[in-house]
Formats: sequence, structure tokens, C-alpha cells
Amino acid sequence: MAKILHIEDDPANRLLVRKLLTSAGFEVVEAADGLEGVRKAIQERPDLVLVDIAIPGLDGYEVTLRLRSEPQLRGMPIVAITAEGDRDTSLAVGCDGFLQKPIDARSFADKLRGYLDGWRETTSPDATGQRLRQQSQRIVTHLEAKVAELSGMNQRLLELDSAKKEFYRNISHELATPMTPIVGYLKLLIDGELGDLTTPQLKSLRAMSDCVHRLRRLIDSLLDVTALETGRMRFAQREYDFAELVQKASKQPAFDDGRIHLVADLPKRGALLGSGDVERLSRAFDQMFDNATKFTPEGGTVGVRLRKLTSGHFELCIADTGPGIPAEKVGKLFEPFYQVDGSPTRLFGGTGVGLAIVRGVARGHGGDVRVASPANEEIMGVRFNGAAFYFVIPERPGPVSEPPSRPL
Repeated sequence: MAKILHIEDDPANRLLVRKLLTSAGFEVVEAADGLEGVRKAIQERPDLVLVDIAIPGLDGYEVTLRLRSEPQLRGMPIVAITAEGDRDTSLAVGCDGFLQKPIDARSFADKLRGYLDGWRETTSPDATGQRLRQQSQRIVTHLEAKVAELSGMNQRLLELDSAKKEFYRNISHELATPMTPIVGYLKLLIDGELGDLTTPQLKSLRAMSDCVHRLRRLIDSLLDVTALETGRMRFAQREYDFAELVQKASKQPAFDDGRIHLVADLPKRGALLGSGDVERLSRAFDQMFDNATKFTPEGGTVGVRLRKLTSGHFELCIADTGPGIPAEKVGKLFEPFYQVDGSPTRLFGGTGVGLAIVRGVARGHGGDVRVASPANEEIMGVRFNGAAFYFVIPERPGPVSEPPSRPL
């Protein structure tokens, strides 16, 4: 059974051709525009291609020229079927036949069999050369128009991206401003500074305080990622103890309530002294632990290892026994607002900015972060085959005040 690829944007015409050819014993594959037609021709390897000239994307002439450049399609007959195209131009660009619409339903299938058996239409060499030159000029004009259109669209996308960043920055600041008195007054109430409280009142206020701290953490993350996106993040330098920062960040609820086990290979405090932005480093480590616990199933294990490399860099490794990360997703993992599963029905919450902040903090300190999945990492005798994140920064970074800007 011969396979026919029909490239046509009009559904009614596709339906007519499909009925005529399937009843005549042909297999019909369809494409609604030129780009889809080229893709299907390469994938399906049809015995013959029927192509309309006036189709969107690439027109029929451009489709024919493109298919003639494919070695694996050499010898495949291409027949123009159109109400608007020109016979000489169609043959000049590589078509083997030209059928005028409306087609003759009684002889249509027999004509295609003739092309499949080797019959070809011809035109004069002079007409071919002239038509090719005209078609080349038309394609150049078409490409120039497309380039101008894409340039305009790219400029518009850049403007929209800039507006988005400014919106996130402004809304984050607007949200952060009223949070300060809310956090302050809640603390005063819980500490009893504004009077004695009953046990139910104190319990309610503590629940509110937990929610407020979660909200404040989210706002801080949005402020950080917009600062990274707009190139406005600055890093303060002061002495810190790397092991102490990691130990504080490891105080996660999932470890405290025993849902997830933690194994740690950390040096004694004071063994890894460095210089950097303590607040931003703490947030980055907290994001790494939060990410690990989020994707580790209950009863699983998270491992942390901290060491100094011979290059004078500190390396923090956080690994888990979770499902790992699909290979095709790893490349986008540190992009702002990207989530492996960003659908409304996803199992895990979050805004997708945590790992982008981690990378920005690492680069802002002259280092970087990378991920391995599957991990194939061992910490304190436990094997981790989920994901492992490696945060590496120099002991004492140079005068880096902001991370390298991310290309748009």
C-alpha cells in the first residue's frame, strides 16, 4: 500500500483527498502547514507528497526546495496540487507534477499512480532558470520580513521580561513593608509583653506566627530572585563559620519530627572559617535542605557533608534518597520560576525560585552549584541514589558584589 503525504491547510480539501485516496487503496498522512509537512515527510518517508502551494509557515515552493535537500527523500515524487500556484515555478523548484484545483475526482488516483510509476512533467531549461531566480528573490524577501518580525517580537519579549521583573520586585517590597509590624506585634503578644494570654490564645498566636514566618520566607525569596534577575543583589562580607551555618540550616521540621532521617558528616565548629554574606548563605543552605526534604519520601534519608577542598574552596553536599530528577529537566533546574512539575496538580508546593537563589548566592561568592542525578553518593556509610547538590565557594572570595547576569 503506497503512502501519500498530503500537505494542505484547508480541512475540507484534506477530507476530499483522504476519501478519494483511501477508497483507491492508498494510506494517507496529513499535515496542515509547511513546517509540519517537512517534519512528517522526514519521519514518515512517504512514497509521494501532495503539497498545496498557498499554505502557512513554509509555502509549497519552500517545502519542495526543503524536501529536495534531504538525501533520504531523493527520488520521492512531489506533486503540487493548487488553485493559485504556477506550473513552471512548481516544476522549477523540484515538483514532478502539477495538478490544478478543483481536481478531477474520477482520474485523481490514476494520475498519482502514474507519478508513482515514474512519470514526470518537464519544463524548458530557460523557464526553469528564470523561475528559480524569481523564487530565490521571493524567498530572500520572505526571510527578511521574517527576520524583522522576529526581531520585533524579541524586543517585545525583552520589554515584557523587564516589566515582569520590576513587577515582582515592587510587589515583593509592597508585601514586605506591612510584614514588619505584623511580625513584631505577634512576638510581643506571644512573649506576654502586652498582657497575659490564655492557653488557647497562645496556641492560636503561635500557629499564626508559623504562617507569618512562612509568608515572610516566601517574600524574602521573591525579593532575592528579583534582585538576581535585575542585577541588584549585593553581598556583604563578614567572618562566618561554615559548619555553624550548615548546622543551623539543618534544623528542618521533617528531621525534628522524625519523618525523614538526617545523616551528617560535618567538621567541628571553628574548623571552616570563611568570609561572605552570612544572611544570604544561610538562606541558600536553608533552600537546599528544604528542597531535599520536600522530595524525599517519608522514612527516607537526607545526607549532608561539608569539607574543604585542596583548591581552597568549601564544598557542601546535600544528597537524598528521593526519586531523583529526570535527565531532560536537569538543565533548567536552576532557572527562576522553573519547576520539574509545574502543573496545578503537582504533589509538591513552592514557587520554583529556591534553587535559582542558591545558584545566585554561590556565584555571588565566586563559586557555583551543580547537581548529580542519580547521585551515586555515600555519606556516613549511607548510599544515596536520588539527587545530590554540590555548593562550592572559595574560602575567601574576591571582591564579587553581584552574581554574573543571566543571559536572556
